[in-house]
Amino acid sequence: MKKQLLGATLFSLILTAPVSAVQPYRKAAGDCKIELKQDTLTIENSQIKRSWLWNNGNLITCKLEDKGNGLAWQLRNNQPDLSLPGEEKEGSEASIRIEEVPASLQYTHHLRATVEYKAGNLQVRKILKIYPDCPAIACELYLKGQASQKWIKALDNPADLQNIEKLTQNSQGGNVPVMEQLMLEGKHWQLEAVEFFDVTDRFNTLVRPVHALSYRDCLYRGNLLFAENTEKEAGFFMLKEAPTSNVQLYYPGGDYLVSEGTFRMVGLGVDSADIKTDEWTKAYSYVTGTFRSGEKQKRMALRNYQMRIRPFLEDRDEMVMLNTWGDRGQDTRVNEAFCLKELELAAKLGVTHFQIDDGWQAGRSANSAYGGSFKNIWDNPDYWTPDPDRFPNGLAPIVKRGKELGIEVCLWFNPSIQHDYADWQKDADALIALYEKYGIRTFKIDGTFFDNKLAESRLRSLYNRVMEATGWKAVLNLDATAGRRGGYFFFNEYGNIFLENRYTDWGNYYPYWSLRNLWMLSRYVAPQSLQIEFLNKWRNKEKYAGDKFAPSTYSFDYLFAITMAAQPLAWFEASNLPDEAFPTGGVIQKYKTVQHDFHTGYVFPVGDEPSGKSWCGFQSVKDRKGYFLLFRESNEEESFDMDTFFEPGEQVEFTPVLGAGKAFRSIAGKDGRIRFSLSEPNSYVLYSYRVL
Repeated sequence: MKKQLLGATLFSLILTAPVSAVQPYRKAAGDCKIELKQDTLTIENSQIKRSWLWNNGNLITCKLEDKGNGLAWQLRNNQPDLSLPGEEKEGSEASIRIEEVPASLQYTHHLRATVEYKAGNLQVRKILKIYPDCPAIACELYLKGQASQKWIKALDNPADLQNIEKLTQNSQGGNVPVMEQLMLEGKHWQLEAVEFFDVTDRFNTLVRPVHALSYRDCLYRGNLLFAENTEKEAGFFMLKEAPTSNVQLYYPGGDYLVSEGTFRMVGLGVDSADIKTDEWTKAYSYVTGTFRSGEKQKRMALRNYQMRIRPFLEDRDEMVMLNTWGDRGQDTRVNEAFCLKELELAAKLGVTHFQIDDGWQAGRSANSAYGGSFKNIWDNPDYWTPDPDRFPNGLAPIVKRGKELGIEVCLWFNPSIQHDYADWQKDADALIALYEKYGIRTFKIDGTFFDNKLAESRLRSLYNRVMEATGWKAVLNLDATAGRRGGYFFFNEYGNIFLENRYTDWGNYYPYWSLRNLWMLSRYVAPQSLQIEFLNKWRNKEKYAGDKFAPSTYSFDYLFAITMAAQPLAWFEASNLPDEAFPTGGVIQKYKTVQHDFHTGYVFPVGDEPSGKSWCGFQSVKDRKGYFLLFRESNEEESFDMDTFFEPGEQVEFTPVLGAGKAFRSIAGKDGRIRFSLSEPNSYVLYSYRVL
């Protein structure tokens, strides 16, 4: 892979002379183009164009164009987009390199410019990326050398006016790093700042949007900021590719500082003390994109970019996974005979991936029913080898039978946390050894906790090493249930997200709760990148006695349908299912025939927020065709007028794929509204559709 990427380098030019003395420097690929001409760097495609004053590498945005909607924003930026406390405003020893990166298992096709420069004793590297027909430009940020002063970590109380005023002053040259900024004309800006929460063992509302009008200096929290100018009926978004706000490193109390038409993204996730003189330190990345006003338009613009981060491949990234941990047997039943039996039953259900959770390994973890620890894992060099008592023949018989049944065997793994992942190379070698010996490539990564830059960097090194050794064939299911982890916009290039632990044993599995979390996240996060669970509804009925929303009140087909917009996770032991559960295998088999087509669309929530009593669902938007997954929860309304992503007046044909719906045609009304019908409460339908 490294050789392939190096081979994709088309141009390399070191610019150390005054810019005026350099010949125009330009490269195009498809509709993407990057050009450095005189004192201006321009990056553009058919949808967006952004121009910067070169400033010897320390770029200053001077123009932003929404080409898709024919609108140009004139900017008032008078300082570099990246403003670091105490550093020179003009760069020196600047260089630029442009690469066309071809599509591969690692990347979708794009054009990138690597800009490097010095600011005093500090070296800065920006990797600016633009994708074909995508209205956004992404930036990776790296630092090396020595900063001239210390950067603050946080404000004591970011809501206090005095501190807000200090932050404003600091962001213009004090000691709060600013990673991205746009200074635009106009006062009429409608804002949506969106904060996210993982640690799903504790949180059950994972999205918190704040709607506001731009006014005087105000600090907003969240990975996402949408800003719409109501005079121009257009706007832009900023995405901070970082962990959730409540766990970011060196958090300054907010993510966006907004004052009328001035927008700054603050908080790099790096302190000046983290920067090394001999290697690059990666800060948080960011993305800026444009859109035409409207809820649908801004969601589509963001999702266009999100679908470019990791190639979404059917034979690697799609899965219907069975993981037995959801029945709370922990590691008491895990052995060769148990796994072989589970595989047979998983095949009856139509499962594609069987994941052996904690207990397959020789070492005993802190989660073991028999007691254990995560400390000093590598005191036992055989910790991450198959337990010789439970698996006397290793994992080979399990993997062999899985292949015969068309099921990929996957494993659970907990990196060695002590000393900020000092043993990350040993961890990587353990995963690589499992891949090389058994062909196992999908791993649930659990128990991670990074509260400093060193731990974060070592985890990234671990993931990169595994990916490179497997040729980017690996998939990491990154657990988001506890600890200080990556959230929804960090480490996205490595796989998907294991969203939540819910158990009937604890009485905290409610199907509409799972649907609600998926529905709320899918407005801002591609749901096909999330694993969503469905459980054995026949277990622990006594814990839900008299509960209207108990799992047992729904059909097993319905519980599975809740997961269709995501990556379905069968969170139970198949051997504990009654015979009446297995006809759902027919539903799963049919679902798999459309799963990838469904997931390669832009999947968004429609209807009302799931409450156990609403009409709700998802639309997969894909040119003039797509899918609707709809749920009539426990309510008396047989029909519901649902806003969609159709244009008013479009005629649409709906064909049922699964569930209780009937074929029909309809003409979209105001807001794309379509009337859907389901005759029974707690029922669902999956439609394919085409616009006629």
